[in-house]
Amino acid sequence: MKKPKITVIGGGTGIPVILNSLRLEDVDITAVVTVADDGGSSGEIRSAMQVTPPGDLRNVLVAMSDMPKFYEKVFQYRFKEQDGALAGHPLGNLIIAGISEMQGSTYNAIQLLTKFFHITGKIYPSSEQVLTLHAVFQDGHEVVGESQIADYQGMIDHVYVTNTYNDEVPKASRKVVQAIMQSDMIVLGPGSLFTSILPNLVIPEIRQALVDTPAEVAYVCNIMTQYGETEHFTDADHVAVLNRHLGKDVIDTVLVNVEKVPQDYMDSNKFDESLVQVAHDFQGLCRAVKRVISSDFLRLENGGAFHDGKSVVEELMNLVRTGKP
Repeated sequence: MKKPKITVIGGGTGIPVILNSLRLEDVDITAVVTVADDGGSSGEIRSAMQVTPPGDLRNVLVAMSDMPKFYEKVFQYRFKEQDGALAGHPLGNLIIAGISEMQGSTYNAIQLLTKFFHITGKIYPSSEQVLTLHAVFQDGHEVVGESQIADYQGMIDHVYVTNTYNDEVPKASRKVVQAIMQSDMIVLGPGSLFTSILPNLVIPEIRQALVDTPAEVAYVCNIMTQYGETEHFTDADHVAVLNRHLGKDVIDTVLVNVEKVPQDYMDSNKFDESLVQVAHDFQGLCRAVKRVISSDFLRLENGGAFHDGKSVVEELMNLVRTGKP
């Protein structure tokens, strides 16, 4: 029996949680990772070197690797505030940037690093060009740059991406469309809707591949709403935004956490992007998708609310093996 092929699309801290558990299963994994980040260490490296930002790729590499914990600590080590030009940069970002320069592209660097870290799956940046994310708000105002979006007061109508350093239409990295078309399942998220998931999906080739693929498309809905992005959103609102950007009802299955986050649990200093728990609209979900899987997917850690990767992957594996949760 052939291994199921699963492609996970997203960025930020969300998809590494899923990938870390998924790599323990007997599946053929491809991770497609956003390259529209322009804040923090990734943003500085991207501006200085005109390379695709390394941060989300770094977290995915670590999540999919079976390297010893010490090597992981080395790769994730972040320079201290008093370290001048290096302050705030994770060592892994500098390694990815250096190998990108040496190999001629971030795509090539990641292929080399997957061998170095003994990764059995495949990792692709969603585009080989640096992308700029644009958010158009319901009042018509447009914000340029992923890191600026949360600062504008208003509801986002839609997002799109442009190539940062040329006027060409953004294209998917090589092999990304092929991976989507040949998958048994596509997993979107979890992660920031407008800044981690959608920057991949609005690349025209990826959007079209998601419309055309025979694969099951599953969305792992966020647990918390996000300041400046998804305030007052229900789970059905998340799905509606995804389908609207894709131009068709593409989402087949939604995984929804129904476990309550304890009141006053969230550390608002540490997780200042999170607001309140995503409200449920099961009627809206049932109208929009074929299948809703609701369960306790909650993992509380260090003052934050995260997905329990093991529980989510268990449901995904049931679905990909049997077609039923």
